[in-house]
Amino acid sequence: MARKVKIPNHIKKRYERVESMRLEEVRPKRKFYLIVCEGEKTEPNYFKSMKDDLPKGVLDVYDFKIIGTGHSTVSLINKALTIRKKWQDEFNRTIDKLWVVFDRDSFPDESFNAAIQTCMAKKNKVNCAWTNEAFELWYLLHFHYYNTGINRKQYQDLIEDNFKRKGLSDFVYEKNSTEMYSLLETYASREFAIINATNLEAIYEGQHNYSSQNPCTMVHKLVAELFSLK
Repeated sequence: MARKVKIPNHIKKRYERVESMRLEEVRPKRKFYLIVCEGEKTEPNYFKSMKDDLPKGVLDVYDFKIIGTGHSTVSLINKALTIRKKWQDEFNRTIDKLWVVFDRDSFPDESFNAAIQTCMAKKNKVNCAWTNEAFELWYLLHFHYYNTGINRKQYQDLIEDNFKRKGLSDFVYEKNSTEMYSLLETYASREFAIINATNLEAIYEGQHNYSSQNPCTMVHKLVAELFSLK
């Protein structure tokens, strides 16, 4: 019978420390998503609900911070850049992806266009999920393809009508609802919304006057990206 060799405790502990360090080195580092929204509740509530529904294991690899600022157009972009720099400086941690989410609403054409152009500047490295005219267009695209301009009152009426057609006879749209994501997932189709938004985007390909692109949204790019994370 082979004689058992007893390893001294100080050597065993040294081995355990080396092994622990080795495992730490191969463990994937968590990546950081920062999503900065114009609205203080509507968009953040939607994306916070979505975060909890991402594919299994994603939250083990990615950190998500979703912020509603109350800022709009160019001031929103500047705020997002400030937050990113502050966090990177204070916590010595890279923000791997910065997304901003904002609407056309009633802002001047030049302000809306300037915000998008600021995002597109390579030096800023900002991803832009803009909508013309309002974020609610993204909700509507879960039900139907809309390619004609819609005003803010029509958004609410159409959202309510679509849910009522799905059997929610007493549905009343609440702008800051925390349930919109789950309602859309239950009664409509996110995949259909992505297809519809992609088709809308194609209509305006090559055009750079974004304020005239109504209806149009880039929210599908952020949503599709989040659900493609592994």
